[in-house]
Amino acid sequence: MSPAAVVRPSTGAARTPALPGVGAVGLRRIGYETRAHFRVVDHVFFSFLFPVMMFLLFAAIFGQQGELGAAPDGTGGISFASYYLTSMLAAGLLLSGTQTLAIDIAIEKHEGTLARLGNTPMSPISFFIGKLGQVFVTGTAQAAVLVLVAVLGFGVQLPTEPGRWLTFAWLFLLGTAVFGVLGIALSALPRSGKSATAVVLPPVLILQFISGVYLPFSQLPDWLQQLAALFPLKWLAEGMRGVFLPEHFAAAEPSGVWDCGLIALVLGGWLVLGLVVCLLTFRWQRRG
Repeated sequence: MSPAAVVRPSTGAARTPALPGVGAVGLRRIGYETRAHFRVVDHVFFSFLFPVMMFLLFAAIFGQQGELGAAPDGTGGISFASYYLTSMLAAGLLLSGTQTLAIDIAIEKHEGTLARLGNTPMSPISFFIGKLGQVFVTGTAQAAVLVLVAVLGFGVQLPTEPGRWLTFAWLFLLGTAVFGVLGIALSALPRSGKSATAVVLPPVLILQFISGVYLPFSQLPDWLQQLAALFPLKWLAEGMRGVFLPEHFAAAEPSGVWDCGLIALVLGGWLVLGLVVCLLTFRWQRRG
């Protein structure tokens, strides 16, 4: 056989394409999760639009009662719409994060969607990134709608100091992360998809009432204020009040000041706790 007839092995042998990394898969999941969220009418109504509708309701009901927190000479007050904007911005992240994710993941687990994902190379971290990204996207859109309705419909004055908007940015990001991981953690409680709503909605609703969302926090009994202080919604709502309300409204807070450092510490603690619970309890399918 002549040397020319010898078949030489190819130096460029075909290689198996490398799988995308954990972060890349997670980022792709954000788009999928967000599109799936807005395709379901229940999601759009009960999580995305619900805070907007509650804002419209409270602003219309209490708007005829004058200003809140005005001095005896009638100065220094704000409209009820201004107050409820802060409440609904905080509650919106609770609904978009904790309520939505807890119910959705429990249903996905019951229907076998998570079991199918578990049979793929997808990491739970990629799944978490997709869900948290969904909360960030929907929460941002929801906050934008709330602010537009408040400004255009009720003449709410927004802060002009850059420092306040910087505070809003880290509060929003931290709140998104906290309520997102708590939603993933809470999804382990329902025993089935059918029971998810019944398990998740009551604590979420109660938390809103005791955290100063629907009622001014200073008007709640002391024992309820102390109970609410154990949970993150109270602190996020206080932080939002610190961003959007005049400085003298801090006197109505339990500490008498906008304590951003303590707010960050409490929310950060809940974030760490939520992450630990997620990592310990998350399963692609329910055991037993």
